[in-house]
Amino acid sequence: MSEQVNVELLKGFLEAFNRHDLDSIMDYFADNCVFYMPKGVKPRGDWYVGKQEVRAGLAKRFEGIPDVHYGDDRHWICGDFGVSEWTLTGTSTSGQHIEVRGVDLLEFAQGKVIRKDSFWKIVE
Repeated sequence: MSEQVNVELLKGFLEAFNRHDLDSIMDYFADNCVFYMPKGVKPRGDWYVGKQEVRAGLAKRFEGIPDVHYGDDRHWICGDFGVSEWTLTGTSTSGQHIEVRGVDLLEFAQGKVIRKDSFWKIVE
């Protein structure tokens, strides 16, 4: 993967999520990465540190929403920072249909994600 951060990199990252391809997703992350989830027991959400924890957290996400898909996406780059905006759809294993608008704030170092912070709109 190139060290250049661009919109194509962000699109490829999202496509890997839509394929649920953990190996490909993890290729985008640096070894010392942090992934902040949109939900959790603290205001910042749950988070995972390092590639092993991030991979395990993502595996749980794919298990909990087996048909999760990110669509209607737009992407922006500002230096070593990227923003991906999307609509997440899917059905949880409990049968709950999910459709939320959200964003990922991404920080890069040497072309790899060092921080992914995900935010979802709260649907009431």
